[in-house]
Amino acid sequence: MLLRQRADSWASRLKVAPRLVRVQRMTRKWGSCSTRGTITLAADLIEQDRHFQDFVVAHELLHLRVPNHGRLFKALMTAHVPDWRSFDVVR
Repeated sequence: MLLRQRADSWASRLKVAPRLVRVQRMTRKWGSCSTRGTITLAADLIEQDRHFQDFVVAHELLHLRVPNHGRLFKALMTAHVPDWRSFDVVR
């Protein structure tokens, strides 16, 4: 599954609507979410394990609902990606 399709699937599941999902070269992060609703995913994320892809995509999309990494964000991550903590590493 391509990254944009994965993002569309997760957006539906999480009931969020990103303004734009783009895939581009990123050297410092796997993904980002802008305050304007743009989700950016690293092009080389496609080379990673699909579970890690799900973690990154869900993480960025959930920022459309919760803009920080507080308790609510972590609770939502646990609800949707139960093993997310095993992937929570800095690139």
